[in-house]
Amino acid sequence: MADATPQNFKTGYVAIVGQPNVGKSTLLNHFLNFKVAAVTPKPQTTRHQIRGILNGEDHQIIFLDTPGILEPRYKLQDAMLKAVHRALKEADVVLFVVEAAAEPHPKDVAFLEEFLKPKPPWVLAINKMDTVKKHEVLPLIDAYRRFEALRAIVPISALKFEGLEELKQEILAVLPEGPPFYPSDQILDHPERFLVSELIREKIFQQYGEEIPYSTTVMVEEFREREEQKDYIRAVIYVERDSQKGILIGRKGAALKKIGQLAREEIELLLGRPVFLELWVKVREKWSQDERMLREFGY
Repeated sequence: MADATPQNFKTGYVAIVGQPNVGKSTLLNHFLNFKVAAVTPKPQTTRHQIRGILNGEDHQIIFLDTPGILEPRYKLQDAMLKAVHRALKEADVVLFVVEAAAEPHPKDVAFLEEFLKPKPPWVLAINKMDTVKKHEVLPLIDAYRRFEALRAIVPISALKFEGLEELKQEILAVLPEGPPFYPSDQILDHPERFLVSELIREKIFQQYGEEIPYSTTVMVEEFREREEQKDYIRAVIYVERDSQKGILIGRKGAALKKIGQLAREEIELLLGRPVFLELWVKVREKWSQDERMLREFGY
């Protein structure tokens, strides 16, 4: 691979960091033009560090999508915050994402004051520019300019695909040179099982209110490709209480059937082939506060 690498080829890890619900996963999906991260309007949808790989003729950018920065209240959130800190340590470039507003959010300022350093280089993306008038964010840009270690400040709208090429060029400007780490046709370093579990979890976030999504996790227990038949996928949705199990299943199984239908349609688009998706719901009391169970579930 090294012999075929073009001269001045750039490769590196870019950690996408920011508060919950600022659009980090939407930005990653649109950079890759492929859905690798669950996206919902609810904060803390992303729980794992997801690596998405953007390949070009003269570059390979490995994006590390991270959970939102938060003050942890229980063990699951502790694990999520640790994923953010791991990404900061691994990164060759930090892409800090904030929301368009008239002035900086105090939590964003506090995070920069604690973690911003000249190395690795940091690039600031002001997202959701489609929700404001451009002149309204000029004070915001001026406020962030006082952080001299920021290499660039780029207004974008990840949802509308605006400013992404400029942001990419700012990242490439500070990305180190080196051979690619992954094959040029690979866009994710997680197995298909992980993507399937994320899509099921996304549908739960989309269909339910505040309590249920944050009390669930999904494990794909069986994934079989079958010749001349639909692929077979069996997944278990774990909840923390019997009452949550009842809500997820619904009357005569109608609620779970709807989750399965929505997830199956998107899984088939992802895999490019038909699947038979079987969902089960099981109770694991207080799993989000149990370190052993969190490790078992991959956190």
